Amino acid sequence: MSITVIFFLGFFVALIGIIPPGLLNMTAARISLKEDAGRGITFSSGVCIIVFVQTYLAAIFARYLSNRSDIVEILQRVAFVIFVLITIYFLVIASKQKEKKIEGDDIRSKKSRMFHGMLLSALNVFPIPYQAYMTITLASFGWMNFEKTSIITYVTGAAMGTFVMLYFYIFFFDKIKDKKFTSQKSMNFSIGIITGLVSLITFINILREL
Repeated sequence: MSITVIFFLGFFVALIGIIPPGLLNMTAARISLKEDAGRGITFSSGVCIIVFVQTYLAAIFARYLSNRSDIVEILQRVAFVIFVLITIYFLVIASKQKEKKIEGDDIRSKKSRMFHGMLLSALNVFPIPYQAYMTITLASFGWMNFEKTSIITYVTGAAMGTFVMLYFYIFFFDKIKDKKFTSQKSMNFSIGIITGLVSLITFINILREL
């Protein structure tokens, strides 16, 4: 498989993975709305640096997991519990929080936004199991392998795919900034619905494997 194809596989897998409203893309959108698009892009760049590292670790992990189906089953159950807890948080707790204004003195520099993006991305460990599963699947179809060149190409594509979707969120929300959907509570509710659906799908898959 050519490196161009592998690059776009990584690109689209990451793009799809970050489409649902989540902590990173919503934060990028809020920074752009409250400050400016430049800081939103700087934040997104910080996110993508960590995504690059996380996807590389996921690919290495996937190379090991490809021969250990028992571990894959355990991770699936752990992911289910985590998604349920996140769903409960955003639907029950975060949805009750009050809106907070961001004062001018709280606006951070572009450099701090870069580190802010790196920090939040590092705390968001979901790309690791997601990319591990996806690379195992792609390898099983013969669309990529676990050689160093393939992994680096795939990881680069994943980082670019993540940036493109964050970029889309920044400018999409700028166009609808006066709409109710951009409120903190609406965002949290949207995240809760998405993670709830993921929890349900994961639970169904677990039941089917029993």
